[in-house]
Amino acid sequence: MIVCRVEVAPVRAEPDDAAEQVTQLLRGEPVGVATERDGWLRVATAYDYPGWVRAEAVGEGEVDLPAPFAEPLEAARSFLGAPYEWGGLTRSGIDCSGLVHMAYRLGGSWIVRDSWQQEAAGEPLPEPERPGDRVSYGGPERADHVAFWLGGGRILHATARDGLRVVEEPEPAELTQRRRKSFRLPLDRVPHSG
Repeated sequence: MIVCRVEVAPVRAEPDDAAEQVTQLLRGEPVGVATERDGWLRVATAYDYPGWVRAEAVGEGEVDLPAPFAEPLEAARSFLGAPYEWGGLTRSGIDCSGLVHMAYRLGGSWIVRDSWQQEAAGEPLPEPERPGDRVSYGGPERADHVAFWLGGGRILHATARDGLRVVEEPEPAELTQRRRKSFRLPLDRVPHSG
């Protein structure tokens, strides 16, 4: 099976080190390869996210994923203080949808990567009802931010606002005004076989 062979490999929008990082591959993560171009591979992650990765970052190997250790909200809290990084999936840097994605992955479930995909995959709720429900934010077309609801008007999320990081805070007024949906994600998702 083709897997990521380095600790963290940036997945880019285009086959260029200067291109936008859209997500990351983590060591032992399975990946499907579609094509090669000048030392780059067009890949699909285990959660079916496309992009380009340096060819030397992946190769034959055994899938080696972390054992599930926590329910998603508890796993998300393990990232408190981590810096914000667009497309990031680690304690060294993570974005809002990456936080939700990794919280589920560390809980043993694979979910989609981006906030709008997570919103679409979720079971809608009229309002967030319990800690751990998700809340999405954005414009009329689609979500562009996602957070864990903590109750009492508080959220847990990754934010670059004012130099913040992964934080628990009262829901900022600018997000409350952009709130789209409240939802739950099922825990029974499995990796895409690539």
